[in-house]
Amino acid sequence: MNTRPAGTAGLKPVLHEFVWPVRVYWEDTDAGGIVFYANYLKFFERARTEWLRSLGIAQSELREETGGMFVVSETTVQYHLPARLDDELLVTAALSQKGRASLTITQRALARAGNTETVLCEGTIRIGWVDAATLRPARIPPTLLEILQ
Repeated sequence: MNTRPAGTAGLKPVLHEFVWPVRVYWEDTDAGGIVFYANYLKFFERARTEWLRSLGIAQSELREETGGMFVVSETTVQYHLPARLDDELLVTAALSQKGRASLTITQRALARAGNTETVLCEGTIRIGWVDAATLRPARIPPTLLEILQ
């Protein structure tokens, strides 16, 4: 079941959800052994990168070949339950909106225990395409948009 974060009612439905496993280490937690809130954004970043890699898109090569790159322009995150030290998480990424110069990615962090998955954190991340030299907004290359169908 795909639940939608608040504020995303106008987005297209999530069709293909990429899933990336992650284990919670000491470095991810605060003094109480609970994942520090900002680290969910790091988990989301890694899942987006692995999602692109799974599509054959290496971001460093993309920058070299096109002169452009993705940058985060907006985030919306809701925290529901905490993750703790040694938890096994599944972090997802799914394209929910595609424009000429930006993409909106729906992401979730789920706790996995046996066959049960519980949503801990969910959000949307908007990434914009910019010229790498000037950091000014630009159009996403058409060949890249085709891959992201």
